[in-house]
Amino acid sequence: MSTPIVECIANFSDARRPEVVEAIMQAISSVEGVSLLDRHSDLDHNRTVLSFVGGPESIEEAAFRAIKKAAELINLDEHQGEHPRIGATDVVPFVPIRGISMAECVQIARRLGRRVGEELHIPVYLYEEAAARPERKNLENIRRGEYEALKAEIETNPEREPDFGPKRMGTAGATVIGARQPLIAYNVYLTTSDVNIAKQIAKAVRHSSGGLRYVKGLGLLVEGMAQVSMNLTNFRATPIARVVELIRREAARYGVSIRHSELVGLIPQEALIDAARWHLQLDQFEPEQILEYRLAAAQQQSAPGASEDFLDVLADSTPAPGGGSAAAYAGAAGAALAAMVARLTLGKKKYTEVEPQMTALLAEAEQLRGDLKGMIEKDAQAFRAVMETFKLPRDTDEEAALRQQAIDRATLGAAQVPLDTARMALRVMEIAGQTATLGNINSISDGATGVALGRAALTGAGYNVRINVNSLSDPASGAALLASLSAIEQQADAVEAQIRSQVQQRGGI
Repeated sequence: MSTPIVECIANFSDARRPEVVEAIMQAISSVEGVSLLDRHSDLDHNRTVLSFVGGPESIEEAAFRAIKKAAELINLDEHQGEHPRIGATDVVPFVPIRGISMAECVQIARRLGRRVGEELHIPVYLYEEAAARPERKNLENIRRGEYEALKAEIETNPEREPDFGPKRMGTAGATVIGARQPLIAYNVYLTTSDVNIAKQIAKAVRHSSGGLRYVKGLGLLVEGMAQVSMNLTNFRATPIARVVELIRREAARYGVSIRHSELVGLIPQEALIDAARWHLQLDQFEPEQILEYRLAAAQQQSAPGASEDFLDVLADSTPAPGGGSAAAYAGAAGAALAAMVARLTLGKKKYTEVEPQMTALLAEAEQLRGDLKGMIEKDAQAFRAVMETFKLPRDTDEEAALRQQAIDRATLGAAQVPLDTARMALRVMEIAGQTATLGNINSISDGATGVALGRAALTGAGYNVRINVNSLSDPASGAALLASLSAIEQQADAVEAQIRSQVQQRGGI
């Protein structure tokens, strides 16, 4: 039976403070078994969408930690943005991906809703498949009037009473939690700044006002352009190509056209294939005709269970993941070798005396392997957070100063991540060294290689700490990080020298 996978596409009411978004991302990534797939931040909307996947229990915990962190850092009384919102964490839908039913996702949503209400004292409304009231199935009904209206009505209007949590609003607002099928968040920009045209087109397209089934839409002004912002709730019943063509025809009525479009978050590959089939009129097309599909099938047959190699991603033209992630990868490999040597030692009569040590080393090596695997993506996220700060406005002196402060905060965060990797790498060296000097002598070179990989991870992480500290507007603010790194490197020098001597004496290598 396949491992259950649930996707969560959480929406947070902040995009203009990258350090806040980064803190929420770290809260999500802190849960073992959860993978953060995508981040989309829109400065005009002042909204960030984070997509992450995991097993039922881990995805539920990650969502809770994200909601808690957002409540600590986002004040809705100070929030401004184009997109409708009622909470710091505005919407949290769960989507069944593999090996799990919609009913089980509904239970996840309801358990999380109750916990958020009871522990965080945030009003929670259930929507879509998890809705406790028919009128709350549609998100727009819950979000009517946005944060300001809900705050005024929640205490006195029975229709606005939350499903969980208090009948009052704090600065974190309220949160909508639910379960739904895969949704495509899709925006179309027009060749006009007249937002009324976008509103008229949105009215013609959305189902609630007589348009296409499974389409929700708003007309907004974003970056000086009129935008039709949509959620497509069933791309199989209403294909994305049909939606675009209707917008194109409606726009022509007003003498405008489509400038460009964008996705918010992720899209099922099937939806893109359907769009290509429609626009290219490939009536006889079959998905098996896609080269990459056929290649993947062939590779799976020749190497069952193989997955996409991190090295392929590393070799791509994108700047992240980069050196910091590679350092974490090397450290994880070193920990894996230490675990291997420990396993090859346990159960052997010749090594009965060291079995307790090997058991403890195996447990710690596996913990480090998992932690360092997590650092691969965490380092890439830290780099992306720095890049986001460079998009902040700097037209005035005040904006420029705030932008530089945000850059420095994000850069310090990007220096802290490889420093944590360096600390773990030092411990990998120590553990791998012990397996090499105490474990199965037939695997002594494997343990020694684990030490070498740990040292390579530490060296690579050190480069990334230093480059980030040197990038600060005031490098002195990173002096403590450099001091910590120097101490780690000195310890590593001593460990490496000691292990090299012991390994040479024991194995003659």
